[in-house]
Amino acid sequence: MMKEYRILVSDPLSEEGIFPLRDAEGLSVVFDTELTPQELAEKIGGFDALLVRSKTQVTRELIEKAERLKIIGRAGVGVDNIDLEAATEKGIIVVNAPDGNTNSAAEHTIAMLMSMARKIPQAFTALRNREWDRKSFVGVELKGKTLGVVGLGRIGMEVAARAKGQRMNIIAYDPFLTEERAEELGIGFGTVEEVLKASDFITVHTPLLKETRHLINAEAFKLMKPGVQIINCARGGIIDEIALYDAIKSGKVAGAALDVFEQEPMVDFRLLDLPEVVATPHLGASTFEAQENVAIDVSHDVVSYFSTGTVRNSVNLPSVPREIMKKIEPYFDLSERLGAFLTDLSDSTATEVNISYSGELADFEVGPLTRNVLKGLLKRHLGNRVNDVNAMFLAHQKGITVNENKSASSKGFTNLISVEVLTATGRRKTAGALLNGQGPRIVKVDDYIVDVVPDGHLLFIRHHDRPGVIGRVGTLLGQEGVNIATMQVGRSAEGGAAIMMLSIDKPAEEKSLRQLEELAEIDKVKAVDL
Repeated sequence: MMKEYRILVSDPLSEEGIFPLRDAEGLSVVFDTELTPQELAEKIGGFDALLVRSKTQVTRELIEKAERLKIIGRAGVGVDNIDLEAATEKGIIVVNAPDGNTNSAAEHTIAMLMSMARKIPQAFTALRNREWDRKSFVGVELKGKTLGVVGLGRIGMEVAARAKGQRMNIIAYDPFLTEERAEELGIGFGTVEEVLKASDFITVHTPLLKETRHLINAEAFKLMKPGVQIINCARGGIIDEIALYDAIKSGKVAGAALDVFEQEPMVDFRLLDLPEVVATPHLGASTFEAQENVAIDVSHDVVSYFSTGTVRNSVNLPSVPREIMKKIEPYFDLSERLGAFLTDLSDSTATEVNISYSGELADFEVGPLTRNVLKGLLKRHLGNRVNDVNAMFLAHQKGITVNENKSASSKGFTNLISVEVLTATGRRKTAGALLNGQGPRIVKVDDYIVDVVPDGHLLFIRHHDRPGVIGRVGTLLGQEGVNIATMQVGRSAEGGAAIMMLSIDKPAEEKSLRQLEELAEIDKVKAVDL
């Protein structure tokens, strides 16, 4: 019987937007958009997915009560109302809809820009009051003016393109924007300070982060031209509203167009008392098309997660193109088993993990494989709470340094994954590959070449290469009722250090392991269960 996953929609979403959820098999959708925070906390434990917009606050406290929750979908761009760190720690994927309202937000920004420049709302208000006043509402043209764009992501790029259509000059700042890329786009490029100094109009399109909160503050206003006009259709808090109020009152800022505010719904209306300000109540994504598009995007990701385990727009799990994912998926199981194998082999926990990809794998994005190796390493100590989402986070939290390397040389294999762990007691290494028609194999342990199926109950034995030692190991295990399925032996030189890798039919008991270690030729015995 197919397992049923329960989806809670706690904010209003269009019915057309969640059609992918309704249409998918094995998903049960519950709409409950009037829950209080307490009611939501009491109810969330029974759901596998949660879909929200901006009203529901997905706090750490709520996430801790979400025992079954596997994915949170935010029908919009920002995730300010979701505690990402708490979700990541618990291994919950957070997805959003970065493209669904791009056009809507860009159009609203341009509408606000033009309304502010031509004082359209103020003129309309006067006219509704039966005042025919043309002198008080003389505006400015956009043609030939410089628009500074702070944050050139999807929306910032669309705004810049539309402003160029108004024959404005564009200068932009973005931490990922290079001078070469700016030249390709036909726009100016500068630091935040240079953009603020050069612009007649300024629009901000950054996320709200610790680094961007009050990015536009009293000091920033001092850098701007007299008579500058400013737009914020991104996130409340990027502009210091008190500093903006003072800058308008002083005459430094000639106009402001605001769609977002530091506190929503608004409680401080002083800015709206100023005739230079035009404002809307967070309408950037409020079009029928955008509302439907963002809901469709997150719904598709939720369906994809429960059907294939993959998502397209993860916020806390780097996404990989589908065609690349198909190439690396066959290595998921092998990579996790390599991590688990090394954990069992090591005497203490890892402080550093070095993962190398050789051959064709070196041409691909291998982040998912790295996370799988870490998942295998950490599960032995942290249990099943470790997954693809939080493996890297937990490794860093535990002070484990993770290094990822690539090499075209694969030492005779089409693809090779090599893992090395450094612990307080030494260094252990292993390598694995997929053999055509035979599946995953461990092909190297430390410096010894082997051919071991990474599955079931294994015994790793470090010994001295002496005649009869293999027979004594077999005899002792036979006396304990342990049947050997396969055996691999590797040695550095005749009569020197050597290893045995045994595949056995049932787990060896501690008594058997101790008896093996008591043999004169045996240095170390480790049981590995994969």
